[in-house]
Amino acid sequence: MAVADELRDRGAEVSFLGARGRLEAELVPAAGYEIDLLELSGIDRRNPFKAAGAALKAAAAVPRVRKRLAERRADVVMGGGGFVAGPAGLAARTMHIPLVLTEADRHLGLANRLLARGADRVCLSFEIEGVEGAQYTVTGRPVGRAVLDADRGRARARFGIEAERPCLLVMGGSLGARTINRAAIEAFAERPGRDFEVVHVAGSRDYRDLRHRLDEASGGDGYSLLEYEPDMGDCLAACDLVLARSGGSVFELTARGRASVLVPYPYATGDHQTANAEWLADAGAAEVIADSDLTADLAMERVSVLLGDSDRLAGMSAAAASLARPDAAAAVAREVLSVSGKNK
Repeated sequence: MAVADELRDRGAEVSFLGARGRLEAELVPAAGYEIDLLELSGIDRRNPFKAAGAALKAAAAVPRVRKRLAERRADVVMGGGGFVAGPAGLAARTMHIPLVLTEADRHLGLANRLLARGADRVCLSFEIEGVEGAQYTVTGRPVGRAVLDADRGRARARFGIEAERPCLLVMGGSLGARTINRAAIEAFAERPGRDFEVVHVAGSRDYRDLRHRLDEASGGDGYSLLEYEPDMGDCLAACDLVLARSGGSVFELTARGRASVLVPYPYATGDHQTANAEWLADAGAAEVIADSDLTADLAMERVSVLLGDSDRLAGMSAAAASLARPDAAAAVAREVLSVSGKNK
């Protein structure tokens, strides 16, 4: 949607294809864009029967995508990987519509690997070893304007945080990260003595349990628990340190220049979250804890040390900011318009 906003500002008409039952079904219309929903599911590589079913759904979606592209008179298709990119990319190629792919991680996902050879552009978030050719360009990963433009003062007022009070942000994706959620609520709410504020975006899966635990906790003052936050702008603006997974959110951390303690999801495809975390750690912007090692004691120890060392925290924040690509959405939008033949 960050790229869509850039394209719309340049006079382009933008619509989306999405999977029914996924977050885009709510977020895209809320942002003012039209969306066509398809019956798709992810390919579970551990279950051949489910994988075959998902592949059949993807193949069956191609004719419908072709129809929608024709009805919308599409000049270009942009794929972001995931459920929809496969049938959308195949439909675009069979209709001879220019195709731009975007890759968020440090390896090409399945859909992008299958489509990259026939794509007009592949916009990479990172340089990827062994991936080269005229169609590849490193743009960084687009970050929404709400993250880039969020005001720290207004964000802290929203959460009731005093100007000089240290603040930790805990987050783990739309569903949440169970290992992080449980360690955080035990370490920072159920034990007394915490000397910093906490903003915790729990995700839908664990929210009710965590809300009950927080309501019963002795150390719950100064602990803001949210189920979901659509753009994370205020949360990132308000905090000084982040405890999180290391998926695509690593680019939001760099955009806001935030130090972090990262806990990579161990079952991510291609172990890309570990690679993402190492990218920040190698730059001095993050510490990394293995998911199997995270406990409430370790979380409190790492967070307390970092929030108590202002010089180190400032250095990590500066290192994160040095990796930022705030123009990534504009760069991808330029590539999309370039291949469409209607550059503006």
